[in-house]
Amino acid sequence: MYMRFFSRFFSAMAGPRPVVLSGPSGAGKSTLLKKLLQDYDGVFGFSVSHTTRNPRPGELNGKDYHYVTREEMQASIDRGEFIESAVFSGNMYGTSKASVQAVKDQNLICILDIDLQGVRAVKNTDLNPIYVTIHPPSMSVLEKRLRDRKTESEESLQKRLDAAKVDMEISKEPGLFDVVIVNDDLEDAYVKIKEVLIEEIEKVQKINSSS
Repeated sequence: MYMRFFSRFFSAMAGPRPVVLSGPSGAGKSTLLKKLLQDYDGVFGFSVSHTTRNPRPGELNGKDYHYVTREEMQASIDRGEFIESAVFSGNMYGTSKASVQAVKDQNLICILDIDLQGVRAVKNTDLNPIYVTIHPPSMSVLEKRLRDRKTESEESLQKRLDAAKVDMEISKEPGLFDVVIVNDDLEDAYVKIKEVLIEEIEKVQKINSSS
């Protein structure tokens, strides 16, 4: 019954293929995503995830994340309202069906920024997204990027680095991702991600221009 429900849910979601964007924190996902949203206005929609962690300086509720209590999020998960959810560094994260549907309803390419556990969960649905993962050129570069943020305690930073090492190894599994982009040079990485998504981008632009 669980899988039949997902099948009915996603089969009804016609339109451009969504994009699953994964990769360790500090790899450059957010920067690449922002460039896509700036350059292709009216094409992409960001699936806003839920989390139980506190907002960081400058983050806005409903834009960066839906910030909820652990009790609220667990209740929603128990009601079957989430596509995927995970716990990282003691905080819950997840993608709700409503957040994906809100983007699809606007005939936009829905972007799901999720971890590997979430990727595997989406693989068990009929969502049929394009799977992209962004990697740093090396662990030392990743560590420098995370330290330069100055948003993590030493313990939290080490947990992120350990998780990143595992995730990058697992992401090499054949068939898990359609493309792995190493973000050594931001502009080169941006060109590569555009090449992967251009077919869906042009579909949306064509529909928008004729409407």
